Amino acid sequence: METKINNNNNNDNGYMNQAYVGSLNASTISIPGAYKPNESSNGKKPVSEGSGPAPAPGPGDSPPEVEAGQQGKKRESWSNDIEFLMSCIALSVGLGNVWRFPFTALENGGGAFVIPYLIVLILVGKPVYYLEMLLGQFSSRGSVKVYDFSPIMRGIGYGQVLATGIVTTYYATLMALTLRYFVNSFFPTLPWSYCREEWGAECLDSGPQEASRATSLAGSGVRTTSAEFYFTNIILREKASIDDGIGYPSWSLALALAVAWIIIAGIMFKGVKSSGKASYFLALFPYVVMLILLVRALSLPGAFDGVLYFLRPQWHKLLEPQVWYAAVTQVFFSLAICFGNIIMYASYNRFGHNIYRDANIVTTLDTFTSLLSGVIIFGILGNLAYENNTTDIASVVNGGPGLAFISYPDAIAKFKWLPQLFSVLFFLMLFVLGIGSNVGMASCLSTVIKDQFGHLKNWTVVVGIAFVGYFLGLMYVTPGGQFLLNLVDYFGVTFVALVLAIFELVTIAWIYGVKRLCRDVEFMIGIKTSLYYRICWAVVTPLLMLTILIYTLVLYEPLKYKNYTYQSGAYVFGWCLSAFGVGQVLFWAIPAVRKQPSHLGLWARIRKAFEPLPNWGPSDPETLKRYQLFVQEGNANALFRRSSIWHKIYDNIFG
Repeated sequence: METKINNNNNNDNGYMNQAYVGSLNASTISIPGAYKPNESSNGKKPVSEGSGPAPAPGPGDSPPEVEAGQQGKKRESWSNDIEFLMSCIALSVGLGNVWRFPFTALENGGGAFVIPYLIVLILVGKPVYYLEMLLGQFSSRGSVKVYDFSPIMRGIGYGQVLATGIVTTYYATLMALTLRYFVNSFFPTLPWSYCREEWGAECLDSGPQEASRATSLAGSGVRTTSAEFYFTNIILREKASIDDGIGYPSWSLALALAVAWIIIAGIMFKGVKSSGKASYFLALFPYVVMLILLVRALSLPGAFDGVLYFLRPQWHKLLEPQVWYAAVTQVFFSLAICFGNIIMYASYNRFGHNIYRDANIVTTLDTFTSLLSGVIIFGILGNLAYENNTTDIASVVNGGPGLAFISYPDAIAKFKWLPQLFSVLFFLMLFVLGIGSNVGMASCLSTVIKDQFGHLKNWTVVVGIAFVGYFLGLMYVTPGGQFLLNLVDYFGVTFVALVLAIFELVTIAWIYGVKRLCRDVEFMIGIKTSLYYRICWAVVTPLLMLTILIYTLVLYEPLKYKNYTYQSGAYVFGWCLSAFGVGQVLFWAIPAVRKQPSHLGLWARIRKAFEPLPNWGPSDPETLKRYQLFVQEGNANALFRRSSIWHKIYDNIFG
């Protein structure tokens, strides 16, 4: 539970008692390294009692680094608070829940995965989601500039933006697949509902079967559904390997990919003003279709066996680090944490907005949606096992990203009443989910670019991202595209995100400090941070992620796609991609150190590069001024506390 300090604190200027401000102005306390009132963010030098002129820079000193565009140009903002909440739901409740969660659960033992997932959600997902919301709203900075609280660590933001860019390119290709299925749903007979002659006797029609089905299939082995054959052979034109190249893009998927990027760019054209309006439909429509599919899936024969497989825990699996690694990456992918997206969206909030409430709503709804999707998918898998006369749920369909394009279409094909209608609704829902997530990720990229190059117009940035994303995405719609997606997703996204998340949490919890962060929360929204969040931020979450990373590296096995082992050059490329993403931390640390005053020694410059910039804090100049006075009093009180290392650690966590 969080403790409210001031119930009247939902104003744009944050929490501050006027008498308290006046007392500070009347008697300025001088503390080394603390904010001085004559160093206001707007460049003016107000005169107060006891204040003198600002010290002149030393010989060769560089001027303090300031936030580009922070003072001159007013930042965009949401039209209302609901738009922010809906945009976060559209971003976090998306394909990560409907597409990725079920196949990750399938590959990790069904119910064996659900328990670690819920534990990781409580210990990692929820605390980090709230943490990133806080930083974005407090600073009104994007996912790179937010590291003004410790400029030497700004490379974390750049590495996360790189991972986000990679996800954005292949996420759009999933939209292309859904559009292809959406168009094919208008055929009089769903094209994946029946077998073709060239697929042989091992193909099983996905459409409704006659009552004599059980007799004709008695004694036969596991058969492959026509929906799986259709996806692999007709939609993907998938190769057995990529040793001889990945092939050429499918013209139909290339066209669908172009349509997807046009829609994404159209929604982003006017920034958060236009994307906020679209968020209502993007967030709410998918639930209508999911409830319809839930009723249908649970009415299929054998469905409850699949649901039990999904919900029944296998306790011995809890000792397998790969299951925990999959749970962490799923939480990252589903909630979109540690990619910079949440920080970006929250940066457009008004300063006093109640994000504690919104963080709880989004994380709870995200969990509910993942479990709902799991029940639907595993209900369908239970039916597929029934159709194949087997009790092995995991054997009836291949895992991987294609699961949502196999199991869902297979279930829809079994509808005896207007399957085309349900197919149109489902793939429209899947497309809407993907667009909501992709708009958020592409907006993160555009925010970083606009923060760096403030003179660029929003539409030019959006069009540029769309063009680059489209041409990079073409490689994923080739016959070998899924092989590349699997490789890039592991080395360029999941591994990089995990390592950078550890850096992010250590930087915030121990360099900036949990205590200082909780002080910022109290100033901004008048809430005292609970012990649960303090302990998770400082100890539990980073240690859990570090442990999973170490176990994963120790037990590492070469990545495979289905039964294909990549050539050695692919693994070299993958590790280079990982090194490039993680290496951004070191790469951007160098200029941060060089910008420090040159008269300082090397170690002094490094130490100073860990300190917040002079204008770190709220973007509004008046609120920033009051915040810096608020910090100054806290620093004065800290002078009278014990200074041993153990007291500092205790004080950082427990305040």
